[in-house]
Amino acid sequence: MFDIYDFYEKMEDGKIMLSFKGEITPDLLSSILLIMESKLDNLGEEPKLRKKVYNVLVECLQNLYHHNDVNNETLKSNSKTALLLIGRNDQSTYKIITGNYIANENVDNFRDRLEKINSLNKEELKEFYLSTLSNEEFSEKGGGGLGMIDIARKSGQKILYSFTNVDENNSFFSLVIQVS
Repeated sequence: MFDIYDFYEKMEDGKIMLSFKGEITPDLLSSILLIMESKLDNLGEEPKLRKKVYNVLVECLQNLYHHNDVNNETLKSNSKTALLLIGRNDQSTYKIITGNYIANENVDNFRDRLEKINSLNKEELKEFYLSTLSNEEFSEKGGGGLGMIDIARKSGQKILYSFTNVDENNSFFSLVIQVS
């Protein structure tokens, strides 16, 4: 039998405030944002930190919603399933963790983009953001590639990520963002 209390204790020890695994929908996004806004208010966080956490969370959720893709139906699980964890340590550092499927054919370009973003300092990120904004190129999913740049800018941290190969067509993309 699954030990619910053990699961609860692991989440408590990990300082997990919210966790979700499933399909990301617009209604779910709204609900998560409302829940987190309420939790941030209840914790009495400084307005500046609340705004940073909220803005980074919005970008992470939009990434999950718009860029959860797979190459084909070789996956046994629901390919639209995503993972979201939000935690907070005792020093008011928030950790937003997401996971979603990505087609292997998109991994190299995405990894290169993340590496470029991580190589830039604060001023260079601002310039890259403005340059990307002004090039007016949009992907087939409607994005201009600003989300990850925005996450790096707003969090003030490097983007931690990994790609786990799932099968010949798909990988699982994991993202960890710290906001303090």
